[in-house]
Amino acid sequence: MRPARLSVVLVAHGSRDPRAAAATTSLARAVRRAHPSWDVHATYLDHAGPRPLDVLAGLAPGSRAVVVPLLLTKAYHGRIDIPAVVEAAADLPVSVTLAEVLGPQPAPVAGRPPVPPLLIDGLIRRLPAAGLDAVVLAAAGTRNPAARATVEWASDALSARLGLPCAVAYASAAPPLPAAAVDLLRASGARRIGMAAYFLAPGHLYDLAANSAREAGAMAIAEPLNDAPEIVGLVTARVNEVAARTSVAA
Repeated sequence: MRPARLSVVLVAHGSRDPRAAAATTSLARAVRRAHPSWDVHATYLDHAGPRPLDVLAGLAPGSRAVVVPLLLTKAYHGRIDIPAVVEAAADLPVSVTLAEVLGPQPAPVAGRPPVPPLLIDGLIRRLPAAGLDAVVLAAAGTRNPAARATVEWASDALSARLGLPCAVAYASAAPPLPAAAVDLLRASGARRIGMAAYFLAPGHLYDLAANSAREAGAMAIAEPLNDAPEIVGLVTARVNEVAARTSVAA
């Protein structure tokens, strides 16, 4: 008897902006195309539907599922909300395993874990760097310092790959705003500044970041990562990491 297909449950935060759900649906479709043997679901913690626990509850008894957070930092949703979903799923007749977020992980001890090269590849895909002499890496923002540190690591890795100075900025929760980061880079001598988007999908916070950078004179504004092939690769890597440490067959 053939084993049931592996269910991959992608969990996005959700937004009132319909562009965000469209981007998540597009990513789920791309993952499905890359892995036709997987049963791929797009789910949301808030605003849009369906909810991840409802999808898990709807799987056939005995199914195996990997929950993949569509998050670039392990802030509140990655540390609290999504693990709570997996904990609640313990009562279901389904084997559920939680994957890591797509971005770099906070260091458990002193040191700096590597930034996934695919993430940097995706950022560069969305922001052709030709003609730029500096870049602002704009993220949604979080009050969690460990999560913010991982954005700094991504900024450093992007800077190294581009050979350009790169400054971090946030749309909310922490300074600086993208406009302030643009001004800082300009004060250091940069003139052709672009904004790389540390966002998986468009929405209110992405718009705030993009408008802030644009109003300060940024000459190029990257689109969110959305369904870039590199993000499909990161989802694949997270599922395969679960397969490597458990009996889940990817």
